[in-house]
Amino acid sequence: MGMTEGGAQVLLPGEARMIDVSGFRVTVHADAAMTDGQFSLIETAESIAGGGPPLHVHNDCAESLFVLAGAYVMLVDGREFACPAGSFVYVPRGMPHTFRTLENDSRKLNLYTPAGMVGYFDELAAGITDGMTEADLDTIAGRYGMEVVGPVPEGYI
Repeated sequence: MGMTEGGAQVLLPGEARMIDVSGFRVTVHADAAMTDGQFSLIETAESIAGGGPPLHVHNDCAESLFVLAGAYVMLVDGREFACPAGSFVYVPRGMPHTFRTLENDSRKLNLYTPAGMVGYFDELAAGITDGMTEADLDTIAGRYGMEVVGPVPEGYI
């Protein structure tokens, strides 16, 4: 990683932190510490189609998604959108949303403004390993300004 005195940072391929969450991988390109809380940027890679989180809202940040590869169905504010590679989705804070992966090896960028959610994925990975319950998921989500408002899909935890 390269860093300047003025605070600029450069991550070369392979230098970003990885979080292995059961069923998908999270690559942390930027977190709150790196951006002084301005934003966080992660890349998610879902190897198997059909997965996705429960319907949820972010109470403290907006989320933008850009589909890099594969395809997703995004459910945003009660509407479904088919989103192939190249699609962009903006979800304002407080708006219910979720997604489902449509193709194996789908990948997307998630931008949270202001910074948020990186710790959620760390705790989710650890919780799944430890056999977390839906109540545990609610507790973890709450720590990161996220509220689960729909059923937890089978296989998410």
